[in-house]
Amino acid sequence: MIRIIRSNILDVTGFAVILMLLLLLSMGMGFQDELEIPSSILNLNTIFLSILIEAFPFVLIGVLIAGMIQIFVTEEHISKWIPKNKYMAIVMSCSIGALFPACECGIVPIIRRLVGKGVPIAAAIGFMLTGPLINPIVIASTYMAFGNNFKIAALRMVIGFGIAIIVALFVGMLFKGTQFKSSLSFESHSHFKNQSFLEKFWAMLQHSIDEFFDMAKYLIIGAFLAALVQTYMPAKSLLEIGSGTASSLAVMMGLAYFLSLCSEADAFIGASFSSIFPSTSILGFLIFGPMIDLKNTLIMMSVFRFKFVMTVLALVAGTVFTILMLFNSVL
Repeated sequence: MIRIIRSNILDVTGFAVILMLLLLLSMGMGFQDELEIPSSILNLNTIFLSILIEAFPFVLIGVLIAGMIQIFVTEEHISKWIPKNKYMAIVMSCSIGALFPACECGIVPIIRRLVGKGVPIAAAIGFMLTGPLINPIVIASTYMAFGNNFKIAALRMVIGFGIAIIVALFVGMLFKGTQFKSSLSFESHSHFKNQSFLEKFWAMLQHSIDEFFDMAKYLIIGAFLAALVQTYMPAKSLLEIGSGTASSLAVMMGLAYFLSLCSEADAFIGASFSSIFPSTSILGFLIFGPMIDLKNTLIMMSVFRFKFVMTVLALVAGTVFTILMLFNSVL
């Protein structure tokens, strides 16, 4: 009965999302003249849709991987793969994340399933922080964005990897258990053991669809808020605030958080600020944004406890700021 109710709610949510997208699309396809819509609203609509179009493929990939983990990966597999030593588990998860081409939009469903299968929360956070930040696609785009200069790409990779390990270690010291919201529950894998491959595949698709609608509404809210910031945030005042090293670093980290750019493309935006802000601030933009941004925060809050999400956000922000300020003289 509960599953039927949940399924109906998800169907209604999905229908509402589609209607909303169609409405916004229609605003940009010929009705602006008749309705006399202000240019700022049209700009908001364009940015909002571009964020969604950019993010949805990665969310789809993420929920499909999450569905595969739920159906085909058992708790026994996880216990064999993850090192018993918690420090080695964190290093391993960060290393796997560095090789995994994931976007911050689609990585939360993956770590949700991994934690549900028994991966320690600290290791899962390490994977979440490195996956969108230093995977091969991101490093290649950073290299090209800065005029085929490998320095910024290398610094982004090395410093980001170190920060991810530090944050994951702090999470391991501060939190135990899954940190899931009390309303979340997961089906036991034993339910699928005796099913055929086709039955398992169908169950994987069902889980992926459920996961997609769970995450999509938070992604839409985050994308809309990010579009609001990009439309109405006065860039000139931000440039005036960021006159010193510390203040410019804080400004660029704030921009990275609120703009919620995809990590595969943020280097081109960051490069456009390189003539205005020092390398330290540019690295703050390139490292902090992919680790955690506004969209990612809202999606995490749909899965994890509020206190846990806010602590992770504070740890990432504090560690990025501190490490970059310490190494400011050599960057």
